[in-house]
Amino acid sequence: MLVPLQRKAVSRGLLPENMLVHLSRNGQAFCADLTRGIDLSLSLRNGADNPNAFWAPMPSFSPVRAGDFVGSTAEDGPVNFFNVFFNPHGNGTHTECVGHIARERYVLRECLREFHCWAKVVSLYPRRLDDGDRVLMRDQIEDVLTPGEADALVLRTLPNDPTKKTRQYSGTNPPYLHAAAAAFLAECGIRHLLIDLPSVDREEDGGVLAAHKAFWQYPEAVRSNCTITELVYVPNEVADGMYWLNLQTAAFDLDVSPSRPVLFALQAC
Repeated sequence: MLVPLQRKAVSRGLLPENMLVHLSRNGQAFCADLTRGIDLSLSLRNGADNPNAFWAPMPSFSPVRAGDFVGSTAEDGPVNFFNVFFNPHGNGTHTECVGHIARERYVLRECLREFHCWAKVVSLYPRRLDDGDRVLMRDQIEDVLTPGEADALVLRTLPNDPTKKTRQYSGTNPPYLHAAAAAFLAECGIRHLLIDLPSVDREEDGGVLAAHKAFWQYPEAVRSNCTITELVYVPNEVADGMYWLNLQTAAFDLDVSPSRPVLFALQAC
């Protein structure tokens, strides 16, 4: 339930009109300041100064050139008018639907129908297995999440440092989520999973995609209204706990879109 704060709060000079909202959940009341969003997305830049995964080409921005016209004011053109080349799955923060793995056609803009929800931020160290893989396990998730507690889970892996913003993941076997942990998220009712890794699955797994399938329950009981957002960055100053989430995507006719998840801190009202 989302209710604008009464005008008396505005009259006291707390906020511009309609920027503070009341939220209620399970009989508890909270306030969120919509002027103080915490952006979890990574900027998509021209060239190599980007995170990169799965050997995707680096993003490329270039001005349109047609006859005497050049779409760059830096080159004395009348406007900036750039072509953009990038791969959503390999370059930067992106949100994907079950269409990423399904043989059937699913489009993100048709699957993602809610843009605000309750989210919980948790921080975990991936566990190192005997084979050297670093994996987030089910029992770790069980320790920090209870069924029905949130609609979205934001998973921050530790250690957390700014190099994640430009890390080159290809060929490094990054940490990933165990399939049993992904299944537990589905059991808990988590509809939107956000993680600061390039994938919830092992970089090279022979196409098994066990965590993706477990989260979306594909193909047995497809949760088509659920999403996975990868390559977010959660600043260290963001404490673990409950937040209000706004998940912003573009209207591409694809299984995936570059995205901008924004958190809003909650206070008891």
